[in-house]
Amino acid sequence: MNWKTFFAMLARDAHVARRNFMVLMLQTFLQPLMFVFIFGRVMVRSGYMPEAYKSLLLPGIIAISMVFTGVWAVAMPLIAEFQFTREIEDRLLAPMEISWVAVEKVLAGALQALIAGLVVIPAAWLILRPGVNFNLHAPVTFACVTVLVSLFSACGGLTLGCSINQNHIGLMFSMVLTPMIFFGCTYYPWSALNSFPILQKIVLINPLVYASEGLRGTLVPQFPHLSLLAVLIALTAFDALLLAAGLRQFRNKAVS
Repeated sequence: MNWKTFFAMLARDAHVARRNFMVLMLQTFLQPLMFVFIFGRVMVRSGYMPEAYKSLLLPGIIAISMVFTGVWAVAMPLIAEFQFTREIEDRLLAPMEISWVAVEKVLAGALQALIAGLVVIPAAWLILRPGVNFNLHAPVTFACVTVLVSLFSACGGLTLGCSINQNHIGLMFSMVLTPMIFFGCTYYPWSALNSFPILQKIVLINPLVYASEGLRGTLVPQFPHLSLLAVLIALTAFDALLLAAGLRQFRNKAVS
């Protein structure tokens, strides 16, 4: 492993992200903040949602922002570099093992997802106040959950970016990301599905469920949520599974 090369590639990605700061801001925050404004502000003030819904909504919006950012930051460049610009060929010539090129992309995407999630907290608080109450009673657990969620989004982006053709990008959003969000307990707690017992069990294969419930359990523990231990175990398992699948797909595409 050539650490100097690894960190040089990471610094390059950071420089590109800084140059495209405004574009990244719009891609990352526009949709989540619109959801926050409509559901947390308009619907609550109109009386269609209770005041407490503001606090319930915030962790789900953070999870959506992190997942979208991580997937977009890793998957979209990979799709372009492998199938259009062929820029990936320059990276593969770097003096280090091929898998570490993919790991660098995952780390860069995870850092972007982590920043996106943390920035949403004060932005959403400004939009939703007064009435939004969150209590960071377990900062270590919150840090573990956010790191695991950011890694999950980046590893998912690696897997999708190495598996989907550029002609099927729209399919990725309509068949993968959209169902993941609506059945990811982002706008409601997992316990809200008690009336749909079969669906409640099926959605447990969705890693976004554990991201939303983990953030809900650490930020607004007054609401029902999954066991934090179960959340940590599940997110770790999904991270390992997606990373292994993504690295395998990356090596196959790099060799071919």
